[in-house]
Amino acid sequence: LDYIYKGEKNNGFDVLYHNMKHGQISTKELTDFIRERSTIEEAYARSMTKLAKSAGNFSQLGTFAPMWDVFKGSTEKLASCHMELVRKLQELIKEVQKYVEEQSKAHKKTKEEVASTLEAVQNIQSIFQALQKSKENYNAKIVEQERLRKEGATQRDVDKAGVKAKKATETYKSYVEKYATAKSEFEQKMTETAQKFQDIEENHILHMKEIIQSYSLYVDETHIQIGEVHHEFVRNIENTSVESLIQKLAESKGTGKERPGKPPGSCIKENRILLVFLQNVPQVDEEGFCIRPEVNENDILFCLSQQNSFYSSSDSEDEDEPRKFHVQIKPVQPNNGVHQNQANIDELKASIGNIILSPSTSVRLVTSVYLTFSFSRNYGRLTNNDLLSLDPLSPAQAIRSSSAVSSSAVPNRPTTPLAPGALVPPPRPSSRPKLPAGKLTGINEIVRPFSPPKASSPTPTAPLARAESSSSLSSNASLSAGNTPTVGTSRGPSPVTLASQDALPIAVAFTESVNAYFKGADPTKCIVKITGDMTLSFPMGIIKVFTTNPSPAVLTFKLKNTSRLEQILPNQQLLYSDPSQSDSDSKDFWFNMQALTSYLRKASEQSPSASYYNVDILKYQVMSDGIHSTPLNLAVYWKCTASTTDLRIDYRYNPESMDSPSPLTNVQILVPVDGGVTNMQSLPNSIWNSEQSKCLWRLTDISEKSENDGAGSLRAKFELSNGPSHPSTLAVQFMNEGSTLSGVDMELQGAGYRLSLSKKRFATGRYMADC
Repeated sequence: LDYIYKGEKNNGFDVLYHNMKHGQISTKELTDFIRERSTIEEAYARSMTKLAKSAGNFSQLGTFAPMWDVFKGSTEKLASCHMELVRKLQELIKEVQKYVEEQSKAHKKTKEEVASTLEAVQNIQSIFQALQKSKENYNAKIVEQERLRKEGATQRDVDKAGVKAKKATETYKSYVEKYATAKSEFEQKMTETAQKFQDIEENHILHMKEIIQSYSLYVDETHIQIGEVHHEFVRNIENTSVESLIQKLAESKGTGKERPGKPPGSCIKENRILLVFLQNVPQVDEEGFCIRPEVNENDILFCLSQQNSFYSSSDSEDEDEPRKFHVQIKPVQPNNGVHQNQANIDELKASIGNIILSPSTSVRLVTSVYLTFSFSRNYGRLTNNDLLSLDPLSPAQAIRSSSAVSSSAVPNRPTTPLAPGALVPPPRPSSRPKLPAGKLTGINEIVRPFSPPKASSPTPTAPLARAESSSSLSSNASLSAGNTPTVGTSRGPSPVTLASQDALPIAVAFTESVNAYFKGADPTKCIVKITGDMTLSFPMGIIKVFTTNPSPAVLTFKLKNTSRLEQILPNQQLLYSDPSQSDSDSKDFWFNMQALTSYLRKASEQSPSASYYNVDILKYQVMSDGIHSTPLNLAVYWKCTASTTDLRIDYRYNPESMDSPSPLTNVQILVPVDGGVTNMQSLPNSIWNSEQSKCLWRLTDISEKSENDGAGSLRAKFELSNGPSHPSTLAVQFMNEGSTLSGVDMELQGAGYRLSLSKKRFATGRYMADC
């Protein structure tokens, strides 16, 4: 208990509680280890079974053939030994999982039982702080009274000082009594709680040791069985002598033991045999090459009938003897030659389609999965030029919208907002009079609500707290909804000045991506998906603090306002969490400090000159409420005729979708228009790209302070040469700095770290609207 009571902040309870939680982690890791060992043993057993089948299929010719039976039997027994170990390990895994459930229930029960101890810890900590303040006040009043006496101050001043000193003395005395009471209660409850935690840990370790003993016993039994199989294999090899192998060959392939005698009239038979022998002698030409004799059809048929007889192979040319073939040539059909050719091609394609692909196909599948993952991470990374090349209806748009600007893209000029030859409005005839503004109202002005009225507006969440530092995470941290944080630089305080006793500064960034699809003016048809990333930034100096300290303080934080999150995916390699947390609006996480230190050390080795290192902590998906979750509501109206096309886009700023309403910046709207546009007029002014047949609006910031509270309309009239146009899907891009759509936030827990900066942002991913 001495290890628990010592310390100014009385943090022994927190240490013991988190140590109890670590027991669940170790149990799950042991389960994973046993499961992985079982998988390895099962794969090995399958490989041994396959090898045994191969040994059974080897050649059964020659004197060595019986040895393959020995190999096959031994290999099958080895495979059965490993499969038996797999069965035992699976049973052991079930026992461990049962223990995990019992452990979780025990921890929940203990958490309820030690709640009073946690209150006692918090009480003694608060009373101790008040006691320190009252002690300092008491000492100051006593010193002040003595000073007045020594300096010969008036009796009135001395009396006033005495009254203050007496009051401070009483206050100090009361806190001393309170602290004594709190200390007694703390020691009593802490003693009981520490004993509970110790009993839990002892039972946990004993149970884990029993599991390990069972595991080692199963492995040892398997090794004994494998040794017996190996000894049996050695005995079988030793018992199989050369004489026995030759004897088996003689018994299986022998043709008889009696030698043939000389029957009467053997001279005639000998002459016939000699004649046959002479006939079989090959003829030789002048250069010494053998002349192949003529072979008739009957000889060939006779040879084919004798294929199942005993034979011996050699390097002679017996296999080159001609065989009888049956060839049938079909005449060409001249009437349907083209159709027949096409039918043959179709048959060929069908045959190719039925061919099983080689294992290299799996590599391509993995590549496809990786591309999909990369796209999901880079989702919504669109620059101004990317939006111009956006085709919302193209099937390859996912990859184009996620990739960065290619090297072949024309860079922007400093003096011109457009790339050379990128956006050129079509020439308008000088004789045509200017169309007044009233001509753009070809679409009836029908006021339709963007969203159905809500019963009550949600209460906005509290604004982001002011950070300790205004320095940025990185100088190149341009907004990207799916940007993968890597290594950045900063102009913050020098990381070299960090020391192990200082509170280490950490910065956090929340980046969210909103994807939406609007269908006409019907709010119920709006489809919304919002995802987000959480990134922590560590200064360079923190690596030295971690590496020099064998046990750095555990970095713990609370993720707040999680009730609106549909799914949370933490970094499994770096973060731990308690799955039994009951608070739906927050979730606690703590770091695997060894893994974090290793990650930061590798990052510093790759980029030693960086000042800060960014680490992806977790990803999440936000629960959406349809059109109410979109920062910018849209409705599109088209009126298409053979000669003209009228377009109207209504938009409205929606501050209720954001955690803290702030302006939408870099708003751009891109509309493809076909039909051969010869002239375009728009309000406000837009840019027409004749090469791509797309119209682009660039708007200033949209917020509640904008005209009509952020609501407005975009109108355009297009004159066509090959109409009518077909209504297309438009794409929208904007960003926001300083707010999120989820309202999620982070709060550091414990000591040793401080939050120096918190950044929030969101941007569009695939944000489209259709009529």
